[in-house]
Amino acid sequence: MTTTDPSSAERYLTVPELAALLRIKERKVYDLAATGAVPCSKVTGKLLFPEQAVRRWLERGQTGSAQTQSARRVVFLGSHDPLLDWALRQSECGIATFFDGSQDGLDRFAAREGIAAGLHMFDAASASWNIAAVNAAMPGASAVLLGFAKRRRGLVIKSDLMADIGGLADLAGRTMTPRQVGAGTRTLFDHLLREADILPDTVHMRPVARSEADAVLDVATGTADATFGLEALAAQHNLGFVPLIEEHFDLLVCRRAYFDQPMQRFVSFLSSTEFRTHAAALKGYDVSKAGTVRWNG
Repeated sequence: MTTTDPSSAERYLTVPELAALLRIKERKVYDLAATGAVPCSKVTGKLLFPEQAVRRWLERGQTGSAQTQSARRVVFLGSHDPLLDWALRQSECGIATFFDGSQDGLDRFAAREGIAAGLHMFDAASASWNIAAVNAAMPGASAVLLGFAKRRRGLVIKSDLMADIGGLADLAGRTMTPRQVGAGTRTLFDHLLREADILPDTVHMRPVARSEADAVLDVATGTADATFGLEALAAQHNLGFVPLIEEHFDLLVCRRAYFDQPMQRFVSFLSSTEFRTHAAALKGYDVSKAGTVRWNG
């Protein structure tokens, strides 16, 4: 029987269940999780493995010409970002979108379900962004990681609570909207809670929001006291903001698709005055390295 995270409708496997599925010892499961080889999330000190992501991970290991030669869909995957969403539309590149979190995007990209994915995945061991996750999931992949933006992230809170919430410790007893397990936002928030030695159980968690915009909307409508979100969205809704971290939001792009017309049109737009002017009008973005190569597969 699978274990379900109470804040998500997704299904998760425990260590014994994954060991049984893979027919390996539990110690080997811990090794796979420690190296980032298998999709996982550590919630309240316990390792959980998203079942759908694990099955896609298994499928990536299959051999056969039909799979390796399948064409990628012209779809942008991964984490939702309001500036990225705007740039894809404004550039008129024709790339469709399916945003459902960084881990989901990385898994789907590896399974050839799209030509690019937006990522903000923090690796605590190296204190770095995205490169460790891509290396672990896709060693030797024919892909490139492009910089998109540095973003200020923190607590987005009701304006009338600014005097009461100045940091993570002040969330105790408050109502908060989290992101789904597997989203870069959720993974980073769980990491910051552990670093601050704060138990998640002290915060009243609402059902998950599956996009940055939806999470902030909960605060704007008064449904939640706070969320862990972007400064840009807090400013758009005239909400309070407590900065906690600056993160790297990068774009994982298929090398072959990079040279096709849709992606070339989009990448060219990143160096335009229109893009930089719009980014400057939003709070919390630094796009000085947009389009530059951060990793070459």
